[in-house]
Amino acid sequence: MYRHRATSSRRGPPRIAIVGAGLGGLTLARVLHVNGIDATLYESDASPTARTQGGLLDIHDDSGQRGLEAAGLHAAFLARALPGEDAKRVVDKHGNVLLDKPSTGSRARPEIDRGDLRQLLIRSLPEGCIRWGRKFMHATRCDDGRHELAFGDGSTASADVLVGADGAWSRVRPLVSAARPGYVGTVFIETRLFDGPGLHPASAAAIGSGTLMAVAPGKGILAHRHADGTLQSYIALDKPEAWIDALELDPPATALRRLADEFAGWSAPLRALVASDSPPVVRLIHALPVDHRWARTPGVTLVGDAAHLMSPFSGEGANLAILDGAELALALRDHAGDTEAALAAYERALFPRSAAAASRAAANLRRFFGDEAPASVVELFSAH
Repeated sequence: MYRHRATSSRRGPPRIAIVGAGLGGLTLARVLHVNGIDATLYESDASPTARTQGGLLDIHDDSGQRGLEAAGLHAAFLARALPGEDAKRVVDKHGNVLLDKPSTGSRARPEIDRGDLRQLLIRSLPEGCIRWGRKFMHATRCDDGRHELAFGDGSTASADVLVGADGAWSRVRPLVSAARPGYVGTVFIETRLFDGPGLHPASAAAIGSGTLMAVAPGKGILAHRHADGTLQSYIALDKPEAWIDALELDPPATALRRLADEFAGWSAPLRALVASDSPPVVRLIHALPVDHRWARTPGVTLVGDAAHLMSPFSGEGANLAILDGAELALALRDHAGDTEAALAAYERALFPRSAAAASRAAANLRRFFGDEAPASVVELFSAH
């Protein structure tokens, strides 16, 4: 796919192509925009509302919030943050409360709905910056150093800088790295119950005002409730992929009964969270190697999950994506006229930051569902 590289004779600002309109790609485009640098963002979704965006995110003051500050959106983010959502509750399978940490009211890690944050970023970009319905297929390096991008609809584009912000199964990543995500052995099944306080008051009360963590060796129920009363849960199980494949072949009602059987003996308010008013969504947890990095590859780099996919148990995935986008944009600004210096500076900071977070995520995953759970989870949050 690569041809001999020659030095480009093109003058003027670099043409920057960002693949993927997740939080990392959007932050990158926004920080470039506020610094007077144009970029085009290509997204496979047909529109901003083509699919749901998951649950709540806690945005950290030392990572994600720094990125939003660089984007000029910090105040707008705080105005949308959800009060009291940083509360944490750990219970055993019988519903006995082992740790109950109320909201601190601190702005260190306020929570926000992922969809609301994504919409904030989308609306902050100039019209035409995002090209919707462009599924990236592959890129070819040209003799002059540019990359030619090909999309599923037959269209093409040209870029001097290509940034992969296209998530876990990035199609840009193979340009710089042969690494592929591996299944970590834990699956999440996402469920939703509507009107929790009205129809499921015992379950809503069990969750409390923040995040509920009901865990035991090899399994758990992680839940929170939205402002509209929806109870959103992630049913976690340590299972082989063959078991998950069989579950996905079942009709939703049958699959939910099978899941409920995994929690026999658990308290009724907890077990009720295994039900769902919408089709359950299976999410296998994958991760890249903890120390994932790549050699400097001219004109290409990665942000977010494309660069450092990890389990959600460090709480850093979205935060790092936002910070990555901001840091890359600032590097391109600070090294105007020298793209390779900008990408090298960005990656020098990226690799150790990513490795530290990925290491924490792997260790915390073991704490949540290992033999010492739930005591290990109580110990983890007691230390914070």
